[in-house]
Amino acid sequence: MERIILHIDMDAFFASVEQRDHEEYRGKPVIVGGLGPRGVVSTASYEARKFGVHSAQAMAIARRRCPNAVFLPPDHARYSAVSRQIFSILARFSPVIEPLSIDEGFLDLTGMERLMESPRDYGKAVKRAVREETGLTASVGIAPNKFLAKLASDMEKPDGLVVIRPEDAEKVLAPLPVSRIFGVGKKTEARLAALGFKTIGQLAAADRAKLARTLGDRMAAQLLALAHGLDDRPVEPRREAQSIGREETFDEDIHSREDAERVLLSLSEEVGWRLRREGLVARTVTLKLRFAPFDTYTRQQTFPDPVSYDEDIFEAARALFREFPIPPGRGIRLLGVSTGNLSMGGEVSLFDDHEKKDRLYDAIDKLKGRFGENILTRAGRKP
Repeated sequence: MERIILHIDMDAFFASVEQRDHEEYRGKPVIVGGLGPRGVVSTASYEARKFGVHSAQAMAIARRRCPNAVFLPPDHARYSAVSRQIFSILARFSPVIEPLSIDEGFLDLTGMERLMESPRDYGKAVKRAVREETGLTASVGIAPNKFLAKLASDMEKPDGLVVIRPEDAEKVLAPLPVSRIFGVGKKTEARLAALGFKTIGQLAAADRAKLARTLGDRMAAQLLALAHGLDDRPVEPRREAQSIGREETFDEDIHSREDAERVLLSLSEEVGWRLRREGLVARTVTLKLRFAPFDTYTRQQTFPDPVSYDEDIFEAARALFREFPIPPGRGIRLLGVSTGNLSMGGEVSLFDDHEKKDRLYDAIDKLKGRFGENILTRAGRKP
């Protein structure tokens, strides 16, 4: 049976949510990300992209290129809520969904031909439902596999819909640069260019033995398959979370242990809230430390009983931090707290008074769920 895979990618998701919710931002360049001197762009609206602003770009560069833009910090709680709404809509169109991130995912439509006039019409229906129920636009790609579907969704952004039929795959791929192949970064692109392969069509005609001598047999086989439009990866529903964590990079290095512990408390509160929201508990707490410039260390503790309360996580992270010798004169650039070895909740906490804490955190979580995760915090102001 020929597969039908749909890839949906929300258009400039964070920025689009802000423009939807703030009429005064509409039609203006909007840039969402870290606003400090070390900040990075998370999302730029299409108005901002005309100025050469893009995601993962240093915010300092974005400010120079588009000084009149609206610059906003990310509101992850709001974006997550919209994301859940989007995926609940997608669930009406396919029972097999693989979320890739907060704003994109794959739907397996294989065997659903009787439910649609055509894959294109089905894609239009998906886009229409998302737009009507969220006020946001999405780009959709439909193809016989994940590689081609994801490629297709990016070909006519924003608000695009591209269908690649199996018989058209190699024709569509041939003129595209090799960098459009999944897994080809700048280094691999340069190595392929040195061999004379700049387009996917040129790569598709390559001799496998020649390619393997430079890239290795496994990568050569993978790239040649993709260059011919072949990809047998299945659409896999969301896997159980392996870890839940939060980290922060500071605009200015931290030198005070007191400041660092205040940040650890804030991070622990966020991690605890996310654990409980997902109905999970953890047996391992990990501390991440990065000193200027980029020396990074991790320490972890595993408990016999699971944790999900903020103070449990914080006490573990603080104990790990206090055991760590800070090099003289070295400031802390990044702190992170994460939890692993996860399982579903309902087990006993480390603390004997867990019933009382259950009631307390149930009340706290209801407030956070209604008003946002920053409605209650004991961490104080971060440095």
